Amino acid sequence: MVKIRLRRMGAKKAPFYRIVVADSRYPRDGRFIEEIGYYNPISNPVELKVDADKAKKWIGNGAQPTDTVKALLKKANVIE
Repeated sequence: MVKIRLRRMGAKKAPFYRIVVADSRYPRDGRFIEEIGYYNPISNPVELKVDADKAKKWIGNGAQPTDTVKALLKKANVIE
């Protein structure tokens, strides 16, 4: 199954995340199909950038966002 999920990047105790489309069998930080945005919870204010067109295309093709990514997409007004 294809999932839209977070890929952890950054230094120890200073994470930032890329929002990626990946096969659910791949490891969290492993191979992915496409990068569609990023999320930085450390910065003030929080940085969130999502390519809405790509996200909607992947959801339309059957990709399932994780709970965290679904909340972020709602915050970015990509989905209702």
